[in-house]
Amino acid sequence: MARRRRGAGTLTAVMAAVTLTVTGTTAATGTPAAEPGPDKPTIRYTEYGIPHIIASTWEGLGTGYGYAAARDNICTLADTYLMVNAQRSRHLGPDGRASPGKNQNGTTNLNSDLYFQRIKDDGVVERLLARPAPDGPEPEVREAIRGYVQGYNRYLAETGVDHITDPACRGAAWVRPITELDVYRHAHAEIIMGSADALLDGLVGAAPPGASASRSAAPGSSSAATGDSATAAPRQAPSHAQTARRIRDAMAASARQGMGSNALAVGSQGVSGGTGMMLANPHFPWQGKNRMWQSHLTIPGKVNVSGASLLGLPAVNIGHNDDVAWSHTVATVAPFGLFDVQVDPLDPTMYLVDGTWRRMTSQQVSVDVRNADGSLRKVTRTLWSTRYGPVTTSIQGIPLPWVVSAHAVRDVNMENLRALNTWFHLDQATDVHDVVNTLETTQGVPFFNTVATDRKGNALYADIQATPNITDEHARSCLTETGKLLFDQPMRLPNVPPISVFDGKRSACDWPDDPDAVAPGLLDPHQQPRLIRSDFVGNANDSPWLANPEQPLSYPRVMGDAAAPRSLRTQELIVTAQNRINGTDGLPGRGFTPETMGQLLFADNSRAADLALNATVTACQNVPFGLVLVDGNLVNVSEACPVLAAWRSHDYTADSRGSLLFANYWSYLSGGQGVEKLPWKVPFDPKDPVHTPNTLDSGSSAVRDALARAVLALRNAGVPLNAPLSDVVKVTRNGEQIPVHGMIGELGVLNVITPGQVDGKPDVVFGTSFVQVVRFTAEGPPQATSVLAYSQSANPNSPHHADQTKLFSAGRWVTERFTEEQIAASPALQIKVLD
Repeated sequence: MARRRRGAGTLTAVMAAVTLTVTGTTAATGTPAAEPGPDKPTIRYTEYGIPHIIASTWEGLGTGYGYAAARDNICTLADTYLMVNAQRSRHLGPDGRASPGKNQNGTTNLNSDLYFQRIKDDGVVERLLARPAPDGPEPEVREAIRGYVQGYNRYLAETGVDHITDPACRGAAWVRPITELDVYRHAHAEIIMGSADALLDGLVGAAPPGASASRSAAPGSSSAATGDSATAAPRQAPSHAQTARRIRDAMAASARQGMGSNALAVGSQGVSGGTGMMLANPHFPWQGKNRMWQSHLTIPGKVNVSGASLLGLPAVNIGHNDDVAWSHTVATVAPFGLFDVQVDPLDPTMYLVDGTWRRMTSQQVSVDVRNADGSLRKVTRTLWSTRYGPVTTSIQGIPLPWVVSAHAVRDVNMENLRALNTWFHLDQATDVHDVVNTLETTQGVPFFNTVATDRKGNALYADIQATPNITDEHARSCLTETGKLLFDQPMRLPNVPPISVFDGKRSACDWPDDPDAVAPGLLDPHQQPRLIRSDFVGNANDSPWLANPEQPLSYPRVMGDAAAPRSLRTQELIVTAQNRINGTDGLPGRGFTPETMGQLLFADNSRAADLALNATVTACQNVPFGLVLVDGNLVNVSEACPVLAAWRSHDYTADSRGSLLFANYWSYLSGGQGVEKLPWKVPFDPKDPVHTPNTLDSGSSAVRDALARAVLALRNAGVPLNAPLSDVVKVTRNGEQIPVHGMIGELGVLNVITPGQVDGKPDVVFGTSFVQVVRFTAEGPPQATSVLAYSQSANPNSPHHADQTKLFSAGRWVTERFTEEQIAASPALQIKVLD
């Protein structure tokens, strides 16, 4: 059995069989030589259940990956295949929640099913699979996914649905063998998820005035009109500014509850005892399909890569090979655009383009829905499309009424399976220039930046991705009045990308095709920003402008803002890098080592506290009689003053006291605004973007009121003002409470943790997931440490359900085993040969 520890004699024999095939491995670098791998895919499990999969072919590698991924997370994967096949309502009912986008539980099962059923009916994935590379998957991708399906299905057949140890799906009718098409549909769903949260509900609920969006049929009966009613004309249409402001606010609120990331690449001038270093720190959901899973994948002579991927994608998305380490961060590009099309008020499915009226196309989309008594019914909706794409009647929940005009959507990633080719090439990259070439020739990266370093001492930032072909000139010519406000962002909010709303009456306003782009409607990749340096580059989800403050970047507006305030997390990343390279952070020496890079991330320092704590304490101490009247409540804040004053470390470690109070206070003070909107005495200066704004006005009533609201909130929740962070920020695993360090990104904490509740218990909604620190030297294998904050398995009965979570809680790391010798030396070694 895979989980049974083999005896010493058996272990030695198996290891000899495995290592004999790779004896040509170069001792200095760990680079695999050209000898073939083992005849059968082989999984070597080391500490914390990390699988090291070796095979002689891509199909064999995929087989090992599929088997190991299913063993750890069969229920999460089966639930994902249920979603992308539009079957959630059939098995789980229409009203449950689904997570097709970046955020958790973003829509209903019914809306999710209608969304994916439309994609199925349109044959989107099948059409992409029929194309040759680069539009379709390359041969090695197809082989790996063929193997993945074999591995997944083998595990399921060996185990049996009724004997799955995870109670989440044991015996469930919806757990079934999968096909290659299931895996491609899952990959496609991940690639388009950057648009789903904002647009899905509006796309499947859109109906012209006076029409019904849904028809539902009971078993054995004829179809009857039920479901969503049509969007009615508002009594008074909101102004362009009101609409733009509501969309902006909703997008910002969604971004605060969605995934993010930090990445820092350090070149030869910033490393102590090495040539390059990489910090990968994605902030992904801790539950569901967007969990990451760690693996090491080897075909001797072809690929040797270690890191993590979104669960179920048989490649490494974030990690390192022998010569390159890389990560991704969520970028500031909107992967979609809207087109405002004028409609005929008497026939609103007719729309005007270039002076000619055109008929929208309609399609009926039907899904099976489970009734409360277990019977099934059909729900059918008639959905509409224009030459630009499907019609939506909302964005991020904000209505876009279908009255005198309708809004059509073009999604830059709907025709994108190229991302699979991108990640397979990144896994085999030889240096950062090879990384750039991969990004340019595939243009498959969806809504992500790429940050990388190599053995040669180069540090790379690149925002080269699938981007709508919207040049600044094209935007000026085609933006509507609402579009100007959303795209040019005079009403800036953090983490809201430039959103285009174009004049659909002119076909020339569609995204033009560029001969230098990989696919129609994409921006020329050579116009997209990139920077290679020998000190450092990084990104913390702001636009490309300050990848390194010594060399600000320029780029088309569609990529994000420039010369604008940076988030406190971006400031913290830059200041941390500068101080470590200069040796001014209080730690020994100059330049990064694996130890100092890990220490600085898990120091959990708050940039907001660095800038504002002293002024906040002064404001507290200056409140007359300690009493503040706020929201109809008279709040005594005097107890808060010494608590905050004693929090000198400014950190969000598990035992920190005063940090919870400051976090609540900061949330009330910022209110979701950009940092520049707070009451600073020194405003933002684009000439000093890392250190401005600064000097909080301690006399501001906003400061006083926010503090009073925070004190009141904690008291009402029964939380002492000086409670340690661990009293509130923790997870429960198999009845054991595990404290978690870190806090929300708005505080300028790099180790982002967003606490919430899951099944009524304290948990982490999203935040630090897979963390990896890699150092290259001139010779020898990469030196890497990592931790998967939520552990390898979502199965509560797995020994690897919480082991790394406890490690993360303690601020500790897993020392990576990358060479064959290191793997063989693991005291926890278990081997599964898929013969």
